[in-house]
Amino acid sequence: MKAMVLSAPKTIGEEDVAQPVPGDGKALVKVTKTGICGTDLKIYQGGIPVAYPRVMGHESVGTVAAGGELEPGTPVIVDPAYYCGDCFHCHNGQTHLCPNGGLIGRDVDGGFADYVLAPTHNVHPLPPDMNLTHAPLVQPMTTCLHAQRLAKIFPGEAVVVIGLGVTGLLHVQLAKAHGAYPVIGITRSEWKRDLAEELGADYTFAPGDDVKDKILEVTGDKGGADLVIESVGQLSVLAQAIDIVRLGGRILPFGILTVSEGALPFYDLYFKEIQVVNARVAKPEDYPASIDFVERGIVNLDKLITDVVPLAEMKRALDMLEQGKGIKIILDHEA
Repeated sequence: MKAMVLSAPKTIGEEDVAQPVPGDGKALVKVTKTGICGTDLKIYQGGIPVAYPRVMGHESVGTVAAGGELEPGTPVIVDPAYYCGDCFHCHNGQTHLCPNGGLIGRDVDGGFADYVLAPTHNVHPLPPDMNLTHAPLVQPMTTCLHAQRLAKIFPGEAVVVIGLGVTGLLHVQLAKAHGAYPVIGITRSEWKRDLAEELGADYTFAPGDDVKDKILEVTGDKGGADLVIESVGQLSVLAQAIDIVRLGGRILPFGILTVSEGALPFYDLYFKEIQVVNARVAKPEDYPASIDFVERGIVNLDKLITDVVPLAEMKRALDMLEQGKGIKIILDHEA
């Protein structure tokens, strides 16, 4: 089969590789569409180490080819977080934290290929009428839903989302679905602010010296946001989240921080009695719930896709992401 093989940092190309064979407990999926994630870009750049050669890709949808309990031809999405099922965390309902598990596309070969192999319980059926070009976004959506379930958003709470990329715009929509008001988006990009408002944000602001005053104005007596979601992955933005959350509020550092040290207003964490809610990956139950949100039109995925590129032109798509072009790029395996 054809696969896009990463042989070293920033070295990727199409190769003929052996097609995986499904054994017990495994399903073979014929991939039709795969999204490119920021994690893929970091692996490509060498920031996240992998064993080479590696086929990346963890936002894959397609149809069942063989194996498992689903009928061949069933449209599915692959949950990339695999687990052992036997350890303390798995028995505690924390399969996403399994120390014996890993991520398809990082620790084992993934979806940037004609076929991908996955545990049968990692393959979730999609509604037959769901657009498979949009469906790869269900995977990052599950991580946002998992995070918001941990953060426990209540109706009427003020939620600020800093950073309006893919996950930020998903967080805006999910916060609205959970009844948050007002939902406030912050980004430098004017067109992303416009898109956030189209997707349900009540207010959007550009970052600047007056952004805290604007948040204080729209949150009233609360004196800040009940929850601030940091969706950028920068320490300075996390510091801003600490600054604009209310006394007794919560912050969700959703953007992945890879620095090991840096300056933060640590005293404010104590003085404001801020809860810090961290979330990693998603749980299996987040997939049916996310699919349901999309099927009922509560979350719009279409507006987040800016480009669809043939799989063979993946290098061009990665270059676009490095240059900061667009929001979400989908690779088309059938083009």
